[in-house]
Amino acid sequence: MGFMDKLREIEKNYEELERQLAQPDVYQDRARYAELAKAHAELGEIVSHLREYRRAAREAEEARELLREESDPEMLAFLRESLREAEERVEELEARIRLLLVPRDPRDEKDVIMEIRAGAGGEEAGLFAGDLYRMYQRYADRQGWSAETLSSSPSELGGFKEIIFSVRGKGVYSRLKYESGVHRVQRIPVTESGGRIHTSTATVAVLPEAEEVEVDVDPADLRIDVFRSTGPGGQSVNTTDSAVRITHLPTGVVVSCQDEKSQLQNREKALRILRARLLRLEQERQQREQAEERRAQVGTGDRSERIRTYNFPQGRVSDHRIGLTLYRLEEVLDGDLDEIIEALAAADRAERLAEAAGGE
Repeated sequence: MGFMDKLREIEKNYEELERQLAQPDVYQDRARYAELAKAHAELGEIVSHLREYRRAAREAEEARELLREESDPEMLAFLRESLREAEERVEELEARIRLLLVPRDPRDEKDVIMEIRAGAGGEEAGLFAGDLYRMYQRYADRQGWSAETLSSSPSELGGFKEIIFSVRGKGVYSRLKYESGVHRVQRIPVTESGGRIHTSTATVAVLPEAEEVEVDVDPADLRIDVFRSTGPGGQSVNTTDSAVRITHLPTGVVVSCQDEKSQLQNREKALRILRARLLRLEQERQQREQAEERRAQVGTGDRSERIRTYNFPQGRVSDHRIGLTLYRLEEVLDGDLDEIIEALAAADRAERLAEAAGGE
């Protein structure tokens, strides 16, 4: 179906919804009315742009016809300017409509569970994992979101071997989904007396949080073990078996949680992490089956190579997916991520737009 055919189909559906909304029996059925009104509102923006597009196209055509018949130099100059403006408007409206036609990611409004793990680089990688955790906490604060630690495994010098936390708020996944992947740091470690620059990595996974209804976890599929919590160095920090390890037997996914004093709280947090991981597994399975799905995704974390480098000697942050470099390392680590995320979102939209145009 061509671009204009697709738009005519949308306009036809919009008019049909308008007709149904005017029916007295539909108005009496509040649930049905709300469903139709939502569908009508979703198509409204595209249809209003389409109608404006048609007006601009008519104006351009009228200017062309008048140009063919006109001989007065002053009038010709006026008509050429009118045609140029109308053609620019047509182009701008077409670009906007194509963008509106690109399907939105249905997960964009979801809350997320983020997992940060120290990678190569020993203790320095653990410190970097802690830096990233604080960066996302500050970013969440700036956005008015709430962050809650679900599970952590501290490292000796105050970093983390692993930290898992949830972020809740409006449109969280739509912003943080670009953070999945391998993050690299280049700096002189606190443990390095010779002053040499070391390279360390940490991996970030961003999982849309699963609602209970989305992932049906059968209690019979779970093996739940309880044990005593331990802190750094192995010393006992708890004298009761409050830590919980849940194994999902069909998939072999294992989640441990020991941050809370209560076994029940640890169990609830572990189940939240488990559901998010199982949802991700299911989504990955569906994506593998959909061979047509776009290959080079911005920021899904599918690629094994680094996505971003934080270079301390140069005060530089570089996102390798879009070739963006900022010399604002301190601000970025303080949670000022908007410029990077906006650029990644713009690249993602452009790629989706190109695919939508190519699929016509």
